[in-house]
Amino acid sequence: MGRDAIADIITSIRNADMNKNGTVRIASTNITENIVKILLQEGFIENVRKHQESNKNFLVSTLRHRRTKKGIYKTVLKRISRPGLRIYSNYKKIPKILGGMGIVILSTSRGIMTDREARLEKMGGEILCYIW
Repeated sequence: MGRDAIADIITSIRNADMNKNGTVRIASTNITENIVKILLQEGFIENVRKHQESNKNFLVSTLRHRRTKKGIYKTVLKRISRPGLRIYSNYKKIPKILGGMGIVILSTSRGIMTDREARLEKMGGEILCYIW
């Protein structure tokens, strides 16, 4: 049985965020690179660099910790579609997270994109995860 790369990314980022760890090391695949690129564009990650160790490629990401009056604001990542239960949506029914404050990451026929990009291009697809 294969591993769920998207769940691995989400769990790694969530664990590093809870431990207030600044960096996360993620195995590099096409899917993980696209998701990390979206997180970088949306401001959840500060920077990303590629690292090679014994013929395996990794992405080393620095998390962005946002401060509020009560302390550090935690990033919430939630996996929606999983290998045992795929969740699909057309562009009209893509959910808005926190009234548009959060993002939905979708896998479409044109690649992995955010909910805003999918609505602009009128593309539906598999809902991978929610982030807010």
